[in-house]
Amino acid sequence: QMADPFLYNTGERSHYGCLGHEVQIEYLKAYVCRPSFSTDKAVIVVHDVFGWKFPDIRYIVDLIAGHGYIAICPDFFKGTEPWKSTDHWHDFPDWMKNHDPMKVDKEADVVLKYLKEQCGAKKIGIVGFSWGGMAVHHLMLKNPQLTAGVSLYGRIVRDSEERYSLLNPTFFIFGEKDHTISLDQIFLLEDKLKQYCKVPYKIKVYPGQVHGFAQLKPEDMKPEDKPYIEEARRDMIDWIKMFV
Repeated sequence: QMADPFLYNTGERSHYGCLGHEVQIEYLKAYVCRPSFSTDKAVIVVHDVFGWKFPDIRYIVDLIAGHGYIAICPDFFKGTEPWKSTDHWHDFPDWMKNHDPMKVDKEADVVLKYLKEQCGAKKIGIVGFSWGGMAVHHLMLKNPQLTAGVSLYGRIVRDSEERYSLLNPTFFIFGEKDHTISLDQIFLLEDKLKQYCKVPYKIKVYPGQVHGFAQLKPEDMKPEDKPYIEEARRDMIDWIKMFV
C-alpha cells in the first residue's frame, strides 16, 4: 500500500484564472505563457502526476513567464488520463508503468524544436515537480540543449553511476518531511554528485516541508509553510536566471 504522496489535499484547491493559452505542437498539447516583452529565453515546465491542466502547475508557468521567460507546460502524458486525487493508491504502480518519467525524450525534443523555430528561443531551461522532477533529472543527463534544470522533489532512482553525470547545471529541491524521499537518499545523491558531476549543481532541503509543497498557490498555503514555499520559488527562479 503506497501512501498518498501529495500531503496537501488536492481536492480543496482554489480556482485559478490562467494568463496563458493552449497550443497544439505536433502531437502534443501545451499550455504557454509569454512575458510582456519579447525574449529569446524559455523554460519548459514538467507537470506532476496530476497533469498539464492542474491549476497549480499553470500558476507556476505564469509565475516563470512573469520573470521574463517564454514558459511552456506540454502534456507529457500525451492525451492519456492523469492521476486523479480520487484514484486508488494501490493502482499507482501500474499507472506509473504507463507513465514513465524516464521516457520523455521524444516529447522534450518536440517542444525544444517548437521553442527554437516558432518562438525564437536560444537558451532553454527546464523545471519539473515530483513526476516532473524525475523527468528533469533524466533529461539533464541526456539532453545537452537544456541549459539548466531544476528538479523539485523528484523521487531519486539509484540504478547506475550514469545517474550523476549531469550535462548542465542542475538544482535539486527537496522537502525535509517528504515521506516519498528519505534524507538518506538525498545525502547519497549529494555524495554521488560530488564524485561524478562535472557541472555546477546544488541540493537544498526546506525545513518541515512535505511532498508537493512548492507549487501551491498563495491562497492554498498554510501560514507556517509560506516562507519556505516562497524561498523555494525564489531559489528556483534565481538558478534559472543564473544559467538561462
